Amino acid sequence: MKIYFAIFDKVEELDLVGSWELIGLLAEMKLCEPPKLISLNSMNPSGEHGMRFNADIHFTENIFPDVLIVPGGSGARLAMEDSDVIQYLQETSSQSHSILSICTGMYLMQRAGLFTNKKATTHWAFLDELKQDTSVEVIEERYIKDGNIWSSAGVSAGMDMTLAFVADYFDEAVASEIQLNAEYFPSPKIYGDAAVSNSKVSKYIKKAVE
Repeated sequence: MKIYFAIFDKVEELDLVGSWELIGLLAEMKLCEPPKLISLNSMNPSGEHGMRFNADIHFTENIFPDVLIVPGGSGARLAMEDSDVIQYLQETSSQSHSILSICTGMYLMQRAGLFTNKKATTHWAFLDELKQDTSVEVIEERYIKDGNIWSSAGVSAGMDMTLAFVADYFDEAVASEIQLNAEYFPSPKIYGDAAVSNSKVSKYIKKAVE
C-alpha cells in the first residue's frame, strides 16, 4: 500500500508530522511502503511555523497513491486556487482507496468536491465556514468517515483519525501496536478553562476524560 501526504507552502506541521509518524510505524511493520510527500506547489516548502520540508514527488508527475492524506495550514487556501491541483485531487479520489483530510485540508477537499453529499468535519474555528456549504453534512466530532473520505478536526485530531483509519483498514491489533510504539496516549489534563468554555470543543473534552 502506498500512503502519501500532500504538502504545500504554509502547511501546518503537526497536521503532517503527527500522522506521518504513525504511518512510518505502519511501514516498519511492512504493511505499507514508507510514506512520501507529494507537493502541490514548492518542492521545498516551509511550514506554518518555519519547519522546512523536501518533497519526494510533484503532483504534476501524476502519481496516484492508494491513500492520500491532506493536511491543513494557511497555505491550503492558496493551493486550492490552482485548478490543476484540484483536478489532481479529483483524479486521486477516483483512483485511490481513501483520502484523509486533516484540519483546514478541508479547503482543498471542498474545492475539489470531495465533501459533496458527504459527512465531514474540520478545525472548530472553521466549522461555521464549512456549514455554509449546504452540500456538506457537518459533523462536530474529532473525525468522521463517509465512504472513502475521512476528515478530522484540528491538528492533533489528525492522529486520532489516522489510527482509526489503520484500525479500519487493517485491524485494531495493528492500530494498538502503533499506538503503543508511538506512546500516543494523550493526557486527560486540561489546562485552564479556554477549551472547556468553547462549546465547539468541550464535548470532545468530555468524551476524552470520561
